[in-house]
Amino acid sequence: MNTKELIDQAIALPVEERALVVDSLLRSLNPPQSEIDAQWAKESRRRLTALRSGQVEAISGEVVFQRVWDRFK
Repeated sequence: MNTKELIDQAIALPVEERALVVDSLLRSLNPPQSEIDAQWAKESRRRLTALRSGQVEAISGEVVFQRVWDRFK
């Protein structure tokens, strides 16, 4: 089987199975690193706490992307 045939077969899979294939392929390129994952988990908890306490204000993704586009105009 060549690469194109493999891709065609993967595309024909149900969405849940395609997601599993994609996740598996990405993990093979960038294997999980437990120390880094633990640091990101700690940071995400810190950010969630700051958001819930009102220490920071959420900004919608739409606004963030508009600001980025405006900077590059």
